Amino acid sequence: MKAEERRKNIVGMLMASKAPISGSRLSAELGVSRQIIVQDISIIKASGYDILSTHTGYVMQESPLVERVFKVHHTAEQTEEELSCIVELGGTVVDVFVWHKVYGKISADLNIFSQHGIAQFLQGIQSGRSTELMHITDGYHYHTVRADNEHTLDAIEGELRGRGYIVPEP
Repeated sequence: MKAEERRKNIVGMLMASKAPISGSRLSAELGVSRQIIVQDISIIKASGYDILSTHTGYVMQESPLVERVFKVHHTAEQTEEELSCIVELGGTVVDVFVWHKVYGKISADLNIFSQHGIAQFLQGIQSGRSTELMHITDGYHYHTVRADNEHTLDAIEGELRGRGYIVPEP
């Protein structure tokens, strides 16, 4: 794993976690020394992320990233293409949620920011242990997408719209 990808993984893990993550855990999960993690955290902090070092681990305080919610519709066969479109343009798929007429909002954290993450998600779905939330609302669902800037979110929205995934507003 290259340094840039490893740092992106660290940011993703910290943003997804509500509890501190120890340097030892990051080191073990990413297959590098604890010293490399310390160096990576310094570089990540220098790039604008507010990471707090505590006695129990690292915590992401506030993200400099921007978010947007997209209402989308597609088939199960198009899920990989939809997620790849977002990730390849620099976005992170933070979550998926649907609005059920009886239960209200049903959501699941995804934190998908790489092709590897997409593959893991699809493998879980294809194993037959579960189905995508969109199936309970006939393919309609929402994604919170996070990116470095509004320009990237605009590009993602344009690509999703061009592929016919964005649900037009009434």
